[in-house]
Amino acid sequence: MWSPLARIIPSSLTSVEVAVRPMLTSLRGGPTSRETVVHLAAKLLFDGRVIALPTDTIYGLAALVQNPSALKTLYQIKGRDFSKPVAICVPTIASIHRWAEVTVPNSCLERLLPGPFTLVFERTLELNPDLNPQTSLIGIRIPDFPFIQDVTTLCGEESPVALTSANLSGEPSARSVEEFRHLWPSLGGVFDAGEPLGKTEATRSGSTVVDLSRIGRFRIIREGCAFEQTRKVLVDTGLTEDLGGPSSSDIRRVKKSPSRVTCLRNR
Repeated sequence: MWSPLARIIPSSLTSVEVAVRPMLTSLRGGPTSRETVVHLAAKLLFDGRVIALPTDTIYGLAALVQNPSALKTLYQIKGRDFSKPVAICVPTIASIHRWAEVTVPNSCLERLLPGPFTLVFERTLELNPDLNPQTSLIGIRIPDFPFIQDVTTLCGEESPVALTSANLSGEPSARSVEEFRHLWPSLGGVFDAGEPLGKTEATRSGSTVVDLSRIGRFRIIREGCAFEQTRKVLVDTGLTEDLGGPSSSDIRRVKKSPSRVTCLRNR
């Protein structure tokens, strides 16, 4: 039950009407202003719904991190194993420090973000423990796409947005909304950027995922679409690469039970 969210929903969203049935909303202009569409997406998230929206690489499924029910729905829609972690999306570099133990200088973050990168750090105790409970790490994104940046900004500091690719587990990722049409009936909203995302098919490989949880070192977990750029920035920053090949199992560490957490379930 998502009713506790109503207590922290921004006042600017309380008058936004949300349809009961899933909706397809274009981001290409027309009678609906960009501001209205951003408010609609944020309202759906605060209402505990899962939505699909574009990023700088592929389409993603999104839900509020601090809402345990929404997280469960996200996994169910995707058919994803609950042992597999999902990343979070935040509005600013400053907000990364609330949810993660950052090991690199802001100057390094500023060279990578916003962009097609997922940066993995040790998580802080403020994250909902229902998110990726099998690991002490968290992957964080700030996509270089104005719409999702505006949505996460409107969601504010109360909760980042959980983000995973808009496809059933095992299926190819999606550069257009038509590629995951079979998921539409399960979603609160689908936000369509129009043209296929990314300049080339290479963006379908998603963001580059890099483990920065060890001070002074980095390890590429998934090469993604920006591997060379990622490596150059990190080497220029003075970090040493841990070689051995990408391995998603590297981020599946058992974490200690948190003694404190900011979770909407307990508010």
